Formats: sequence, structure tokens, C-alpha cells
Amino acid sequence: MSGIYRELAPVHDTTTVPLVVIEPEGHTRGGIVVLHESREFTEPLLDLMRSLAEDGWTVLAPDLFHRANGVAPDKVFGADLYADFDACFDWLTGRGVFGDCIGVLGFDSAGTAAALVATNRRVGAAVSVAAQGIESALTPQALALAVAAPQLKAPWLALFGADDPHTPPEQVDRLRDAAAHADVATLVVTYPGLHHRPDHPGFDPAALDDIHVVDAQTRIFDWFDSHLR
Repeated sequence: MSGIYRELAPVHDTTTVPLVVIEPEGHTRGGIVVLHESREFTEPLLDLMRSLAEDGWTVLAPDLFHRANGVAPDKVFGADLYADFDACFDWLTGRGVFGDCIGVLGFDSAGTAAALVATNRRVGAAVSVAAQGIESALTPQALALAVAAPQLKAPWLALFGADDPHTPPEQVDRLRDAAAHADVATLVVTYPGLHHRPDHPGFDPAALDDIHVVDAQTRIFDWFDSHLR
């Protein structure tokens, strides 16, 4: 099936995680799991997924909040995060995608989640944009990124705005040093003068001509191109 559709992936044979899936028109090069904080699949998020699919990837965005049970968490980490990611991974491999051709991408606290997935699962590549919780863990179920980074098992690209108050530059520098101790390729990039995340144009239409946005999008696509083989 090509195009965009909704799907359910089994989690530990006891429940399912809802997915939004976008497939490329032709043969898939691999899969990218997009972690996100939205409880709805916004048009900007779908634009990003479409762009990745146009580049040849099968893209999955799981609803990480499906276990809310009347309580609305704003972040999902720990065993629930890994279980949902594993469900996405199994869904992709069950459709013929090789494990080393599966990547993970996340923004903000979901960027933190993407990095932590890459410290616990041997995926092909990971990208985090404006990932928070560098020196202090975001929740009791998460590790601080500076602590987790040396344990990365997948090539990791991290993008930050140099003037983002959530990720002070001195903390990003320490994260860069910590990531350098990992046994995989890592690249931590900061964009001067940027107050928040240097992500793709769909998240900020006013930034369509921003050189940082163009550079960040290029880096994200190039990172997956280089490492998901």
C-alpha cells in the first residue's frame, strides 16, 4: 500500500500502538520512526513525513500517548518508549526493511527520546533536534543526555539553536564532548543567533528562507542517506 494511512502495531501482544504511516511511491530504501510530542498529526508534521517519504523512506509516527488512561502525560520515556519503538521496528522489519536501514528522528523532548532510543537499540541512525534534558533528566524514566551520550549505539546527529534557553551553549558543548566518547559517529551542531530549533520549514513558514533551516534540513536528510545502508 502506498501513500498515507493509519495502522496498529502490536506491543508485547497485549496492546497496540496507533501509527500514521507514509510510504514512498516506489521501492522503499528503509524506514524512519518519527517521534513527536503532538497528540494530533499536525500538517507541519505530516509535511516532514511526506518529504522523507519522497526521499524514499517508509515513515512511521507512533502515538506515544496511547496509554494515557485519562491522564495526559507530556513526555514518554523508559519502558513505554522502548516498547512502542520496538513495535515500530518490528512493523518495519515484518515488511522487509532491514534493521540497519531503520532510523529514528525526534524534536524537543521527543528529540531526547530519539537519542535515548539510540542508546538502547541498535538502529541504523538517529537525529535529535533541540533535544532537552542535557544535564538534568526530563523525567525519572529518562537519563540526562550528557550521561547517556557515551552509550550511543547508532550514529547520532544533534541540532541546537545557540540561543535556546532550554539548551544553553555550555551544556551543548559538554554534550558534544560526551558524545565524542561513543563508539559510533556523532555530530552536534549549533546555529548562532537561533533561539530554538533549526528544523525544517514546515514548522515555521516565516523561516522558509532562513539559511539555518535549509542547512538543518539538508543535514537531517544527508545523515540518513549516509548511515541507513
